[in-house]
Amino acid sequence: MEPRRRLRIYDHRLVQLVQETRDPSIATRLGVPRSTVAGWLCRAPRTVTAVADDDASLDELRRRVARLEKRNTRLAAVLRVSFVLLRTLAPDLCHMRVPALDKARLLRAIERTRSVLGLRRVLALLGLSAARLHVWRTAATACQLEDQSSCPIVSPQRLTPTEVSTIGALVTAADYRHVPTSRLAVLAQRMGAVFASPTTWLRLVVQRGWRRPRFRIHPEQPRVGIRASRPNEIWHIDTTLIRLLDHSRVYLHAVIDNFSRRILAWRLLDRFDPANAVAVLVEAGQAVHGADPTPTVLADAGVENKNNSVDALITSGLLKRVLAQTEIRFSNSMIEAWWRCLKHHWLFLHPLDSMVKVRSLVAFYVAEHNSRLPHSAFRGQTPDEMYFGTGDAVPDQLAEARRAARDARLAANRARQCAVCA
Repeated sequence: MEPRRRLRIYDHRLVQLVQETRDPSIATRLGVPRSTVAGWLCRAPRTVTAVADDDASLDELRRRVARLEKRNTRLAAVLRVSFVLLRTLAPDLCHMRVPALDKARLLRAIERTRSVLGLRRVLALLGLSAARLHVWRTAATACQLEDQSSCPIVSPQRLTPTEVSTIGALVTAADYRHVPTSRLAVLAQRMGAVFASPTTWLRLVVQRGWRRPRFRIHPEQPRVGIRASRPNEIWHIDTTLIRLLDHSRVYLHAVIDNFSRRILAWRLLDRFDPANAVAVLVEAGQAVHGADPTPTVLADAGVENKNNSVDALITSGLLKRVLAQTEIRFSNSMIEAWWRCLKHHWLFLHPLDSMVKVRSLVAFYVAEHNSRLPHSAFRGQTPDEMYFGTGDAVPDQLAEARRAARDARLAANRARQCAVCA
């Protein structure tokens, strides 16, 4: 290990003489390196306390040193407690919101301390980044123009207030309500009014909340979908597409009962076959007794639900078909909501690598949905219990169990008493 170079210390009077005369040759003739003399010339003069040889000056210096040592001891104690408090609270000034008054106090403290410790060390002690300090300084010296959020000199490429008001007038003008906003931006350039990009127009429309003068009144949509009063009164049928890992497709057909949300039948095929809807409806119709009224099938206008095979089944009188949003105002959203639950809550949690894998996953989820998972609209009953009418006592049982659990919770919490509570 190489020995450390010994630090040379020069008389302060020599340093002061060089700084006053600005003549480096005074020190270089005495053997002082030129780099050291250059450093003397760059830095500010230091205050040096000199003592005469008499006893009175020495006694005064000793008293002054004693006062300074006592003061340093107190400051060290205060700093020690402050550092412990900072480590305990661990304030994150980079992410917390600081009030304006406290922010100004911090800025003043940083400016007073940076000449002694340096800005980098002060920011490290406070846990403040240089970028956040720059933002605070910029906000403290805010622009006097109150019509803009920041000073125009900082971003001179921004639109002027006159241009912004012109854009607002064109956007809200009735004469240009037939022009889309992107085309209106180009039209304004052709007119020589405002030269700004369409994205700037769209951003200003969103930020300022400008509304184009269009007065179309949309028809009111039904908030509650169609509801059945008994099982097998209304069915929903639909087909969904599932993509496998090898980019192939499988098609899932299903029928759901409106009253109970029970999946009555489903079938999975590797090709889109419109006749498969007939097979699913026939399988679901096997549970319908002869004395029951004819179920109404709610379907969309897709080719899988409106073809010769399905038309023949409807003509036979076994079922009645209603097209959603065509013959009635309601949509086929109940089966579509079940598609979303099936895919996002179960299928997409597994690698769908083959149709056999998808068939087993669908069979498991259909069994869980029908017999095990309670529905919130049925007060804890499962679709099977609603369909077969076997769960009428479940809501009362759950309500009684909740009351018993609440009483037990109150008793357990009241039994746990400390000495003060007792």
